[in-house]
Amino acid sequence: MPVQESTRLLIDGRLVETGRTLESVNPATGETVGAAADAGVEEARAAIVAARRAFDTTAWATDVELRVRCLDQLHKALEENKERLRELTIAEVGASVMLTQGPQLDHPIEIVRYYADLLRDYPLTEDLPDVEIRGQKHRRWIEKEAAGVVSAIIAYNFPNQLALAKLAPALAAGCTVVLKGAPDTPLVTGLLGEIIAESGIPAGVVNVLTSSEVAVGEILTTHPDVDMVTFTGSTATGKRIMAAASETVKKTFLELGGKSAMIVLDDADFTAAALMSAFMVCSHAGQGCAITTRLLVPRERHDEIVGLVADFMGKVTVGDPADPRTFMGPLISAKQREKVHGMVERAVADGAVLVRGGKPIDPGFFYEPTLLTNVDADSEIAQDEVFGPVLAVITYEDDDDAVRIANNSVFGLSGGVMSGSEERALGIARRLRSGTVGINGGNYFAADAPFGGYKQSGIGRESGVAGLEEFLEHKTLAVIAK
Repeated sequence: MPVQESTRLLIDGRLVETGRTLESVNPATGETVGAAADAGVEEARAAIVAARRAFDTTAWATDVELRVRCLDQLHKALEENKERLRELTIAEVGASVMLTQGPQLDHPIEIVRYYADLLRDYPLTEDLPDVEIRGQKHRRWIEKEAAGVVSAIIAYNFPNQLALAKLAPALAAGCTVVLKGAPDTPLVTGLLGEIIAESGIPAGVVNVLTSSEVAVGEILTTHPDVDMVTFTGSTATGKRIMAAASETVKKTFLELGGKSAMIVLDDADFTAAALMSAFMVCSHAGQGCAITTRLLVPRERHDEIVGLVADFMGKVTVGDPADPRTFMGPLISAKQREKVHGMVERAVADGAVLVRGGKPIDPGFFYEPTLLTNVDADSEIAQDEVFGPVLAVITYEDDDDAVRIANNSVFGLSGGVMSGSEERALGIARRLRSGTVGINGGNYFAADAPFGGYKQSGIGRESGVAGLEEFLEHKTLAVIAK
């Protein structure tokens, strides 16, 4: 595609030039896609001021009809610009055409439609029973109000999904937002800002920044005029954000890392389990926090299942993400590929067996679909998030042992169970300490399904009614009943 230029930020309803640019690279080729605006601290402060003014001095937080209308308009604008977004998402993110038809683009746009429809009927007041206190009756009720000014900071792997899964419920709740995109994918975020600017949302309600400066993130998480921070990214960064936000006791939503386990029980359809495991770990080159990267198999069926997984991995088409026949595209950067390769090499040095893969593919930032066996459940490759197409096979003795190994993680984002008995699989699923579980291939991911994790996988839930309520405060009121 031709080189793109998106050198403007959305601040207070205007598209603003910065004079500084941030280069964007196509991960499939290593070549420049274009340049985006590189915001500094001054622009970040201006965006916060605009969001504060829009929240405090306009009707946005209280006018439900206005918010519904603006969400409808935003959905329409996204639909009209879908193909522009698709082309750029393929080129900058390295997402395959197939993925843009699902969680990279088409499905996220429907998140906006979901929250527009939800807001139409969502009860923002709730009556409580009257109570009698010292001879007087008191009428009580709850009103749900917007949390305030929100800093929304997103990762590079699914920039459309992450942005819209934060923006749509925040706007539905009546919040105003400063959205900061990832420095690896600034053009996609910049284009979202341009679409929002033209959608009719009032000035200051949404502000969009792209930046390479760490100081910008620090301002967004510490500024006293920011009421809430919502962040998706690594657990290490999430911990720093949580600590920074604690100085002003900001409300925080954190969607962090994962090291999810797929448990294949001894009565499962091994072919189906192997197919799912092989292709899932290669989806978006493994750059998904909820991907099951640990495969737990019965010790006595290990060789059979590993053979099937290896065969299916060999069928994964790797290459140009713009080719509709491609299943797996590249990693986001040379740095990320070096990290993945280093973890694979250390795993082999520690005793894991490399069954297939384990090598970079040039040009671009591709990495072979990789299968490791003889993996120690306590090793780095079994405990740390790789964010690459690397599947670690771990054996277990019985159901209790499988659950113990699956829960042996600081993370608890997702998981899966495969069994010939849905009842047995469900019993295992309910014992897993994770926020989401797919049973026999069941797919939970949709705009109406709460998504989030236990333990160090984060705080709060995104999507669904729960996702809206993350951005609401509950105020209890009472009057003397007449």
